[in-house]
Amino acid sequence: MKPYHPVPVGRRALLPCLLAMSLASQAQAADLLTITRDAIDNNATLASARAQYGSVEAGRDVARGDLLPQVTASGQVAHNRQYESQRSTLAAGSGAASSDDSYNSAALSLEATQALFDAANSAEVDQAERQIDQQTYQLAATEQQVLIDVASAYFDILRAYEILEARRAQERAIGRQLEQAQEQFDVGLIAITEVEEARASYDQSRAERIAAESDLQVSFEALERLTGERYESIDALQETMPVTPPEPSGRDAWVDLAMDNSPLVLASQAGVEVSRSGVDIAQAQRLPVVEAFASYDYADADQDGVEGHSSSSQVGVGVSLPLYTGGRTSAGIRQSTYSLEASQYDFEDQRRQTIQQVRSLYTQVSNDVATVEARAQAIVSNQSALDATRAGYEVGTRNIVDVLNAEQNLYDAIANHADARFSYVIDLLTLRQQSGTLNVEAIESINDWLADDQSVYLTLPDAREGGRYDEAMDIGAPPQPES
Repeated sequence: MKPYHPVPVGRRALLPCLLAMSLASQAQAADLLTITRDAIDNNATLASARAQYGSVEAGRDVARGDLLPQVTASGQVAHNRQYESQRSTLAAGSGAASSDDSYNSAALSLEATQALFDAANSAEVDQAERQIDQQTYQLAATEQQVLIDVASAYFDILRAYEILEARRAQERAIGRQLEQAQEQFDVGLIAITEVEEARASYDQSRAERIAAESDLQVSFEALERLTGERYESIDALQETMPVTPPEPSGRDAWVDLAMDNSPLVLASQAGVEVSRSGVDIAQAQRLPVVEAFASYDYADADQDGVEGHSSSSQVGVGVSLPLYTGGRTSAGIRQSTYSLEASQYDFEDQRRQTIQQVRSLYTQVSNDVATVEARAQAIVSNQSALDATRAGYEVGTRNIVDVLNAEQNLYDAIANHADARFSYVIDLLTLRQQSGTLNVEAIESINDWLADDQSVYLTLPDAREGGRYDEAMDIGAPPQPES
């Protein structure tokens, strides 16, 4: 299929203010790539995921430490007071003997051990490695989620702005129709019912415009939350952006990409290996632990009648083997085996879910291509219908209700076309996310579709609020990691 480039036939005449570009400000508009990089640097969720990865990585060193030499030193200094009073009852004439001694003592002990065979600790190190693999994929999934969240928020702003401009143009057009109907009623050319019909349509268009303004405000505040930055303006989407089916073509090709690259699938698969390591740890509790040890003890005291010090040293190999633990080991093995089984089912569920989402998104993107083309043609058709209805109204074959309905249909078609264009872009990026191929390079390719000479300026909700709005949106500085 050849790339489809929607031609804005009649659109400029209908919406001269659509995507109105303010040239008064000298500040350069932010594009999608710039905002994406801001999010990578400032997004709190992504920062949390990075910190979590660092924590899991440090856990490997914690587990490995038990397999390395362990050296312990202990010592004490004490003041001792000893009093002894004894009498012998075995020998005749024996008398009582007593002694009273006060002295200081000091002792020092050094002990070193080195594990020679410890299957449980070795399995814990292996599990820590598997947890790092899992956390790596989870971090990648978080990064891709941030990318799609930023892109969705960016294009939701543009979508809301274009729909708002369509609703504003609709309100102006129906407002003029209401004025014309009132003038005709005043001179007796039409009945009051036609004026009321025009007024009802105008009130409806006004309500739709107010709702569109609210959607725009909500949209750009969502972008601010993701990046921690406020932007005066963002680049608009080109009218001639390419709208083509996803490449590679075919749902199965995208499913294969997802099975090989989706971080959610890979993280779930790594979770199976983490649980399998848990089984190894539980089974290793039945095995002996062998370690080499060496110790040295030194003691000295200024006790009356005693001179010098005492010391001793010991070198050897120790073995410990659990014989009975009250069923704890067997229960631990059963527990970890059930955890392994659960993780395998979780992996299968994630795999099925990803396949379903990729297939659905591929179909949606393919349909979006046809939808954009159909929506563009609908603008042309509704413009022609409106022109014909207006001509019939002028000669008396159509009434004002027909004209109002035709105008409503035209502006609905314009809004629907804008909605379809942005749905295509977001669905395409979401397809890449689910297949695990969404990255900064993919965002950069979409960024080329923006018009750097056309900017949408983001207006704060109400300038009269002044600093209260800034204060409400200020969530404070992010926490600084302790050194």
